[in-house]
Amino acid sequence: MVSTYSRVVCAALVAAAALAAAGCASHARSAVPPGTAQPDKFLFDRGTEALNGRKWFTAREFFKQLVETYTQSPYRPDAKLGLADTYLGENTAESLVLAQNEYTEFLSFYPTTKRAPYAQYKLGMVHFKQMRSPQRDQTETREAVRALQTFVDRYQNTTDLEQRKVVDELMPEVKTKLREARDRVSESDYEVGYYYYRARWYAGAIDRFQSILKDDPQFTRRDAVYFYLAESYEKGTLAASALPLYEKLVAEFEKSEYLEKARARITELKAKLAAQTK
Repeated sequence: MVSTYSRVVCAALVAAAALAAAGCASHARSAVPPGTAQPDKFLFDRGTEALNGRKWFTAREFFKQLVETYTQSPYRPDAKLGLADTYLGENTAESLVLAQNEYTEFLSFYPTTKRAPYAQYKLGMVHFKQMRSPQRDQTETREAVRALQTFVDRYQNTTDLEQRKVVDELMPEVKTKLREARDRVSESDYEVGYYYYRARWYAGAIDRFQSILKDDPQFTRRDAVYFYLAESYEKGTLAASALPLYEKLVAEFEKSEYLEKARARITELKAKLAAQTK
């Protein structure tokens, strides 16, 4: 049972934290020295400094003041991105929702600026950070795929020289994260297909494995898909359809836990099919 003293101490600590936060906000909001020639630049520089130091709340207050007060400032677009970056950096369930909103608004307000590719990449990362394991719901993973694929489709051939520099810098990581997100979705579907295979519902397994190869032909673990799709065909009396998949596995993968079994299946099936044609 919590004592009255403990409740008083907790209340005092909460109040102190609230006052400290309010004090920080007040300090940031009134931080522009009187007579500053470029108050918007001052706020942007201070916000950027705090952002680089991972001081998310302090940076946010500087950027907010700039965005809300200096609506015509040339620093406003970058400050809005900085604001989004503070939410992404904070990386809580609530802050990621706010980060998503800020990046989405930026892309709506400033779709052709040099930093639009950066905003699209970060929007993808908001969803990427919320991806769940293959056994769980893949909604955020699919959103990550959608956002990162949009980056590739929209900017890979951009002729805007300023955007080109940003795109060239970010594209390798975008493609790496996109592959990881696609693999997560495909792995989730593979586990469902494998469950059907183990349950001997081969029609369901075939349907799921075929969908993976159609939707994600570069799936990193497609050797497993080839193997169990072929096995499902064979056990479902479609041996002729199984053979090309075993051969595809052997042709595409120098290393795979399924290689030895696939080679054995090829030999067996060829002998079986040859016997049937006699």
